[in-house]
Amino acid sequence: MGLMATLCGIGVGPGDPELITLKGWRRLQQARVIAFPAGLQRRRGIAEEIISPYKEPQQIYLPLEFPYVLAEDVLEQAWQKAAEQVYAYLAQGIDVVFVSEGDVSFYSTFSYLAAAVQSLDPHIAIEVIPGICSPLAAAASLGVPLTLGSDRLAILPAMYHVEDLRRVWAWADVVVLMKVRSVYGHVWHWLKEQDLFDQAAVVTWATTPKQQIYASLRDYPELELPYFSLLIVWKRRLQAWGVGGRE
Repeated sequence: MGLMATLCGIGVGPGDPELITLKGWRRLQQARVIAFPAGLQRRRGIAEEIISPYKEPQQIYLPLEFPYVLAEDVLEQAWQKAAEQVYAYLAQGIDVVFVSEGDVSFYSTFSYLAAAVQSLDPHIAIEVIPGICSPLAAAASLGVPLTLGSDRLAILPAMYHVEDLRRVWAWADVVVLMKVRSVYGHVWHWLKEQDLFDQAAVVTWATTPKQQIYASLRDYPELELPYFSLLIVWKRRLQAWGVGGRE
């Protein structure tokens, strides 16, 4: 049985370190152990980059390996290994903070990590501090309200097909396509077919110094997009907000 330690998940926002909530920042300052998804090829991951300005010398940084694969057995092994690394501190009564870019309840690894930790010891308390997720950050960067009035919003993760998009578009007023890189070409042709070029925009690396905005997508049939890219398409026109061109 553990010593009633807490695993706290903090959403640290989409990239700009100033977009961490006050509550999240306070918990970071108090933390003795801070875990986060390890970056690829020994580079810093996004979450580690976001919190790096706030690191205190006495804090322990704990990178956790989460492979970018779909194989469930491989993922479960990674979650279990990460849970054991975190539990080594929790079992001593030491709280652990896990930080994730965006929000910890929005397509985040934290949910799986928390479940794996509680399978090791159900007495471990779980705390969740929300953060700003990328669709909200992208809309802010565009200067366009994500939703208005009774707008119906749909968010599709990376694994979708254009047929899924057609079905969702039948009822949604706003659609967000997460991690659009791998299907951008198919989506561009769908936008052309539906005459939606002036009602859609792509935002990459939202709120970071690397941010790029692509609007008037008619001019961009091919884009080499990074992993952190999303596309938003609205049924309403965007001209009222002055969206157009590339930043």
